[in-house]
Amino acid sequence: MQEGYNNQQLNFNPHRRLLLVTARQKKNKSIKPHIIYHSHIDDIKMSSIERMSPLDLLDLNLTNLDPLTENYDLGFYLNYLNKWPSLFSTVKDHDAGIVGYIMGKLEEQHPAMRHSEHYTPWHGHITVLTVAPAWRRLGFARRLTEQLERGSDSNDAWFVDLYVRAGNKVAYDMYKGMGYSVFRRVVNYYSDDPSGMSETGEDAFDMRKPCSRDKKLEHVRENGENFPVGPEDVM
Repeated sequence: MQEGYNNQQLNFNPHRRLLLVTARQKKNKSIKPHIIYHSHIDDIKMSSIERMSPLDLLDLNLTNLDPLTENYDLGFYLNYLNKWPSLFSTVKDHDAGIVGYIMGKLEEQHPAMRHSEHYTPWHGHITVLTVAPAWRRLGFARRLTEQLERGSDSNDAWFVDLYVRAGNKVAYDMYKGMGYSVFRRVVNYYSDDPSGMSETGEDAFDMRKPCSRDKKLEHVRENGENFPVGPEDVM
């Protein structure tokens, strides 16, 4: 499963950037691809958060070409879109098309697990959150996440959660800034460890943010990094 946010860093001027616009993205006008300059303020003004549509799935190149964004087959995306349309949103740029999206689902563990201390009740889950490199640090990740949180809240979820690599400090700090906290550490959740410090894999932090249903904050805790569980406990 993809962690909630990829964090590839780019060295670009924070006030101006290069944007390659193809002929197709210019409403099919007969022009050659060219480069235009504009400010990041323009990026925000010319972008909108919209619900994903089936046709949008054919326009994910700017986000899915990022090596840190996991790609799925079309059927996988369509399954999410059909089952959880309110948890599938995009950032659309007037010129460049889709420059970010969030994909999530609603789920709970099997009823047979209800007596287990690891039981996970009805909740929203962020499967993918990605923003194209040149559109990062503009607040789009937060806006997409808030959209999914509202969708989860309207479906009476207890909380929204996601998994992030324990060593991914950029993503961890971003979600913490959005109000998420670590509920538990899933040991060896990822089969690989980019740091090379482990031969068995890398741990994941299960991060949560309570929805309005959880008025007593029963499904979040402090110091969740110190509560280890196995991957089998979160399936």
